[in-house]
Amino acid sequence: MIVTIQKIRGADVVETEDTLAVEEPLEIKLAWREGTVSVQKPVSVTMRTPGHDEELAVGFLCTEGIINDRAAVEHAYSDGSTVLVILKTAPVLPVADRNFYAAAGCGICGKTGMDSLKLASPFAAVALPLRVPISVFYGLQEALQQKQVWFEQTGGLHAAALFSLDGECIVLREDIGRHNALDKVIGYALMGNQLPLEERILLLSGRAGFELIQKAYMAGVRVVAAVGAPSSLAVERAQECGMTLIGFLRGERFNVYTGWEAIGNEK
Repeated sequence: MIVTIQKIRGADVVETEDTLAVEEPLEIKLAWREGTVSVQKPVSVTMRTPGHDEELAVGFLCTEGIINDRAAVEHAYSDGSTVLVILKTAPVLPVADRNFYAAAGCGICGKTGMDSLKLASPFAAVALPLRVPISVFYGLQEALQQKQVWFEQTGGLHAAALFSLDGECIVLREDIGRHNALDKVIGYALMGNQLPLEERILLLSGRAGFELIQKAYMAGVRVVAAVGAPSSLAVERAQECGMTLIGFLRGERFNVYTGWEAIGNEK
């Protein structure tokens, strides 16, 4: 969205145009059949940047534990303000009692109890050890920045991206909400039958909060790297989930907060 602004530089005032990050509400609804009865239920209203809305809805349902895989989804379509996800069968878990609103900066709005914050992932059991050479992480931040088209124009969007274990960018999504960007990435992976994401690196453009670690865990992610800082609860949750968590990734510098054994000192 382009608006006219007055730009102040000391004593100078210049009228110019500025590009804003778009923020609009999106309602997510579920539908399925129980015998001959058609059931439809609202799940959430989230403030998001339009684009890849179906991925956002499906990713949200996955990270909330409502669906586990592509086989659960009959169809998903958006009219621009609402996404209806039609399931082949009833949800894996009962649709949670939510307040049906999530602000752009919050991935846990509407939760009604502490138990609902730490859902168990269907991909928690991991058989094979993981080793990622340190050098793989060196080029991730630059690759992320090069692909953040809308951030470059607005300065107001977060990004989440999946990389292969050799550093190839597979998918990147941007959104005004950091949790929305991640849900879009997970929705992309789910619709492409790519879950669990146990052999992928998730890169976040900002800080790593608890809600992002929880969402990554629900999709089977084992390695999370963030350009910003992790929170104390994020580190605690990553430790509980057996994840490798990296923060302050800047070029060839980063901190490993949990899961050092997956990286070690391999070059």
